[in-house]
Order: sequence, then C-alpha cells, then structure tokens
Amino acid sequence: MTDVVVVRPSELGTAEIDAWREMQRAQPHLANPFLSPEFTLGMGEVSGHVRVAVVRDEEGIVGFFPYEEHAGVATAVGAWVSLCQGLIHRPGADFDLEALMRACGLHVWEFGCLVDDQPWFEPFTTLSQDAAVMDLADGYPAYLDQLVKRSPKFMKTMRYKERKLGREVGEVSFVFAVEADEQLRLLREWKSAQYARMGRADRFGKAWVVDLVEKMHAIDTKDFGGVLSMLYAGGEPVAGHFGLRSASVLVNWFPAYDPAFGKYSPGIILHFHMAEAGAAIGIDSIDLSVATGYEYKRLLGSRTVPVSEGIVRRRTGRAAAHWARTEPVRRLRRRILDSPRLYGLADRTLQWYGQRRTGKPAK
Repeated sequence: MTDVVVVRPSELGTAEIDAWREMQRAQPHLANPFLSPEFTLGMGEVSGHVRVAVVRDEEGIVGFFPYEEHAGVATAVGAWVSLCQGLIHRPGADFDLEALMRACGLHVWEFGCLVDDQPWFEPFTTLSQDAAVMDLADGYPAYLDQLVKRSPKFMKTMRYKERKLGREVGEVSFVFAVEADEQLRLLREWKSAQYARMGRADRFGKAWVVDLVEKMHAIDTKDFGGVLSMLYAGGEPVAGHFGLRSASVLVNWFPAYDPAFGKYSPGIILHFHMAEAGAAIGIDSIDLSVATGYEYKRLLGSRTVPVSEGIVRRRTGRAAAHWARTEPVRRLRRRILDSPRLYGLADRTLQWYGQRRTGKPAK
C-alpha cells in the first residue's frame, strides 16, 4: 500500500532531500542534475505552480514526482528549459501511474525529455530521440583517443583552429567555473542574440529563466552546481557555457559565443576544454541533449542515450479536452521531425526570419 502526499518544494524536509539524493546516487541513469532536488527547489522559487508528490510505502519513501500544475494539467518542472525529466525513485520500485496521477489531482502530464528506464511512461511515449553524450568515464585522454580514431579530420581541423585563434587573437585560456556575474550576463547577451538570429524564442526573454539561472549559478556543492565556463583569447571572452552538474554529470544547457570569432569555432573548442576540466574533478559524462539538427553534438558525442516525449492522460473529460486542443499541433510537429526535408525547410525558414529581423546570419 502506498501513500502519496503532494507538497511545495519548500516544504520538503532534510530527510526527504537526503533520500532524493541517495536515490540518484544509487542509480547512474538518475544522476542528471535536472533530476536533482536543487533544480526543483530553484524552480519552486521562481514559479508558484511547482509541486512534488512524495510516494511512501511501509518501508519508507519510494519516490518523488516533481511537476508543474495548471488546473489539473501538468508539465515537467521547468519544461521550457529542462533537459531531463522523470520519476526519482528507489531501485526496483514500481508505480501505479493512474493512482499516482489521481492522488495528485492531475488529468494530464506532459514530458519532453524523459530519462531512460522509466517503464511506467513507455505506453504514453509519442516520440523517441537520441541524446549525444561525451563519455569521460575512462578519462579525457581516452575520450580524445576515441574521437581521433572516429573523426581524424574533425580533430585535425579543430586543433588547427585553436592554434590559429591563439596566433591571430591572443593566447587561448579557459576557466571551468567562473563566479563573476558580469560574465554570466555577457553569455546571456550572446545567447539572446543567437536565438534572434536563428528565429527562435529567446529563453532569456522570460524573467523567470534569468532568475532561475542566477539562482543555479550561486550553488556549488559536491552534489550539484551551476557551472559557468568561459574561453578567452588574448584575455577577452570569446565563448561561454552555462550548465548544471551533479557529482558525475554535466549538462550542456546554454552554450554561446561571440559571432566575431565564429570562424575559429570557439564553442567547440570550449567543449573540449570543459571535458578535460570536468573529467579532472570527477565528471564522467557531458550530456549534450538531443542531437537532431546540431552537427557539433554528433561530432563531439561518444555515444547516444534515448530520451522520450509524450503525454499521460487519464480517462477524464478534462484530459479529452486537452487532447482535442493539442493533438493537431503535436502531429504536425511530429511530421516535421520525421521528415529531413520538412525539418530542413522549417529550420531554414526560421533562420531566414531571424536574418530579416536582425540583419545578421544565423551562425
């Protein structure tokens, strides 16, 4: 018999947060920082819609189900920016999904980047994709050796570009974890400009995203941290990345670079330095997220892991209304993603729009 109690993130006690972290440590596939309590706690501070279902049985806490609710329809926590979602649970746990959602008062739950090995959600998956991973488990030299064997031309080109950057601009240097807030603001400016050039919605155009990122940047513990990495040439910043890390996983979240240095591919150079520095402090993988449409992720990745999106709907009137409202758009999106021709056309259209709006190319 299980018991479900729904709370706000701020109402989680020390014992519950410790149990959450222990579940992550016990199962490597749950080590993603977006599944960490700190991310949910941070989202709870910027959104009043975040809830956590704490599931217990006679042995104690079975799992945690974080979500954002809007009148019985729920999404993953921070769905617009979250790159990993799912139930955090005890090894070997099983769940009655219908009973869990009913206990939460939910009619619908939408997920967009479901972590692997969550069998309860498999019947509700509408799209499966591959996320690229830089595998650092055997150390950075081993990762690099594998990459050289697989893509010798790519590695030769990148080494040449880094040397050229050093010759033409100035000595190349790198800092894995930058504390300065002004560097984070610079990265946000680069990223917002990139979104505009590509015709995409600006994540940093939302105040809650800026607030969340600043809160994450202030955290640095052995279990979790917001890491701002910067690449410099001649002492001037040319590329940066802000991501989240657990004790073992760093997630590629907001990479960006100064377009003035685009010919040197500073963003890719930055990723190599991040991998080397991350491996030195115990990071065993960098999750690059879904690789569709991003050639650099395919080139940098050592392997892929499956991620899924879908919708869990109970058999209720509110769930049926949600289906009628959202299914046509979802089917159109699926058709575009399944067709390289349509995907390419859509991407080029967005870039054309971005170029018209900014007067600059999408790079």
